[in-house]
Amino acid sequence: MKSLHLATQDDLSKLLPLIAGFHAEMGYDTNAEHQEGAIAPLLDGSPHGAIWLIGLRRAPVGYIAITFGWSVEYGGLDAIVDELYIRSAVRGRGMGHDAIDGIAKALKDAGVRALHLEVDRDDERAKEFYARARFKPRDRYIFMSRVL
Repeated sequence: MKSLHLATQDDLSKLLPLIAGFHAEMGYDTNAEHQEGAIAPLLDGSPHGAIWLIGLRRAPVGYIAITFGWSVEYGGLDAIVDELYIRSAVRGRGMGHDAIDGIAKALKDAGVRALHLEVDRDDERAKEFYARARFKPRDRYIFMSRVL
């Protein structure tokens, strides 16, 4: 897909402002040092995940961060949309949907069995967006975390 570009260390200066924007919008208590440290392994080719720039590589409008795991339930490799961000000025133009579809196709072709994500249960717009992208809530389950 032309509008998705696997991010590398060369893209760090374009990626960090996008991540800062997303974290600020979501109210995450992170700083530039934390953000850079969190993405550095992914930009260096870690098998645990990857980040794609959305839009033109020289002037991206967003990014999608995917992390990988293993699921006995789904029978193999699974992935999580850890973060998806499109600059607010260009939202609603289908770029997020195209990014999700492009990533889903590429992951399926690579043998990934399921793609998961977490969404704020009160964010109706986000839930509708992900429903249009064929994500379904798992009514009997909630995503829980334990910070270590």
